[in-house]
Amino acid sequence: MRALTLAYVLIVCGTLLNAEVRRSGSGEAATRTSFLNSAVQRSEPELLTKPAELAGRFSRRLDEVASSVDGSVAYLVVDVTSGQRFARRADEPFPTASAIKIGILYELFVQVDAGREVLDDPKPLPEASRAGGSGIINRLRSPVLSLRDHALLMILLSDNTSTNVLIDTLGMDAINAHMQALGTSGYRLRRRMMDSAAAARGDENVASASDLVTVMDAIRTGRGLRPESQAEAIRILREYGPTSVRAGIPADVPVATKPGGLDGVRSEVSWVDVKGRPYLLCVMTSFLADDQAGEKAITEISRTSYQYFSRLSRAGVEGRLLAR
Repeated sequence: MRALTLAYVLIVCGTLLNAEVRRSGSGEAATRTSFLNSAVQRSEPELLTKPAELAGRFSRRLDEVASSVDGSVAYLVVDVTSGQRFARRADEPFPTASAIKIGILYELFVQVDAGREVLDDPKPLPEASRAGGSGIINRLRSPVLSLRDHALLMILLSDNTSTNVLIDTLGMDAINAHMQALGTSGYRLRRRMMDSAAAARGDENVASASDLVTVMDAIRTGRGLRPESQAEAIRILREYGPTSVRAGIPADVPVATKPGGLDGVRSEVSWVDVKGRPYLLCVMTSFLADDQAGEKAITEISRTSYQYFSRLSRAGVEGRLLAR
């Protein structure tokens, strides 16, 4: 279609130029013909570079937001459709805070699928698993919950006690080994939740933005999971309430996400299922002078990413934006 359009333009313009030749002489006409040919030759590359220009602006805006934060910032945004990556320090380990829990969720369903654990077998809460901080289970006297219930509470309320139940049940070494087999290079679950002594020793839970995106993508695609386990893991990750990533995205867009926060640390890994142009996003921060500034940066990176991918999802031929 584009070739036919260009041919038509050349025919029309050629006719006009021939008329001009008769009026002004061959020298001036030759100059005009040369100009026309150069303009046509430029138009095709310009059309092809429009998406690249858009991606360049998007990349620069991500860096502007990250550079404005008084602290360390890493991010990774992956276009699921094209595979294009927009990254800043994406392979460096950062403290994860509760974002580490996405790997625990994945390992739970791996072990359930292998028959090593039962998802819906209610058990009394082991006293050794109790932990303070976020969550509600530690406030209950004698809860009896299944592993599915603990998984939901671990993600929905970032419940530290439920997280410890799952770590103790699945095994820290098994979780880390499976993360390595999945392809992560820096994912390290080194301590149970609220183990301040381990944190003081330097045994912090860490991962890179690339690591957390790898785990989220395994859940998104169902890698290593039965379909029913994949569906349940996605359902749980979509249950989470308001987060920094969700604050930058319209409420009707499905988002599977896990945020985390500690003093000086904010992180979040997400799969944003924009119709026709889904993407994966992870932002990690540390050494924050202002924790709220870290949260605002995650929201702005999320908003910028949504605007970019939602525009791509609507783009037709040569960038016309179509109604969804």
